[in-house]
Amino acid sequence: MYQTEFKKRVRYAETDKMGYLYYGNYAKYYEIGRVEALRELGLSYRKMEDVMQILLPVLSLETRYRLPAYYDDEITIITQLRELPIKLFSFYHELYNPAGKVINTANVKLFCVDLKTNKRVDCPEVLIDKLKPYFE
Repeated sequence: MYQTEFKKRVRYAETDKMGYLYYGNYAKYYEIGRVEALRELGLSYRKMEDVMQILLPVLSLETRYRLPAYYDDEITIITQLRELPIKLFSFYHELYNPAGKVINTANVKLFCVDLKTNKRVDCPEVLIDKLKPYFE
């Protein structure tokens, strides 16, 4: 299993009238987790797009809201790949409040698309090679 951790503070502009992190903004936190997880492997979305000519569209997003996050909370984003991606990525996310309680969980599935042909392709070998040690 591959796992990363990243912290992000809830901004005022991300909250609703009650001071809660607006439910529609949680997907941005998942994206932050995914981007930083790939960055820790030495890959970036920019490199995947510009050099590898791969796009990663979202196939599905399943989320569960457990507790609210509040303005100015520092949220810990745990991102996991529990299976080695071959045809698609399943990113599992857990968001924790400053007290260490799980406030939200999600599973976001993405697949690879060739930038030029706009057709679905397998995950790039370079990415699989970087992830293999975490799954042995």
